[in-house]
Amino acid sequence: MIFPLWLRTLAGVGLLLLATSVGWAQRRRDPLTQSEIDQVRDASWEPQKRLALYVSFARDRLTKLETMRSDPKTKDRPQQTHDFLDAFLRIYDELNDNIDTYIGRKDDIRKPLKAVVEADTEFQAKLRALKDSADVKTEEAAQYEFVLTNALDTVDTSAEDHRKLQVDLEDAAKHKKLNAAAKNSGKPE
Repeated sequence: MIFPLWLRTLAGVGLLLLATSVGWAQRRRDPLTQSEIDQVRDASWEPQKRLALYVSFARDRLTKLETMRSDPKTKDRPQQTHDFLDAFLRIYDELNDNIDTYIGRKDDIRKPLKAVVEADTEFQAKLRALKDSADVKTEEAAQYEFVLTNALDTVDTSAEDHRKLQVDLEDAAKHKKLNAAAKNSGKPE
């Protein structure tokens, strides 16, 4: 059976789109190493460990970024800066997704959230230092400006949300303790 030309063309375009999307997906790799993925999987039901891991991984990407940028032998500094910022941002987004999950499950994440809030301040300082770097040429900064601005906006907004969540969780815990104490101090009938 011979297919009409338009059907063969449509099938060819579909195959081309499929091949292109597979190629793009392969270039956009996971920001976590296999070892990091295994660590996250092992800590899946332990909010304190899991959130600490994501903070550690995000911090590691910013440290590697600083190390790379301070090395005078670094080649393709703008692209590497972009890649480290992108990896940081994707890990940080995953951290936020995990916080949302634990809140949805009503897990007590007050302690790990304190570490996240402290890390937010550190991340903001490092990202602002990169943005305010005086020794960066305009052409170089333009190559990673979008992802840097996005990272700064995300961390700024999230830091505010994390602080508010921390206060809300502390208030809820105090309320819960007060209610439990009131029930226990009641006289039996």
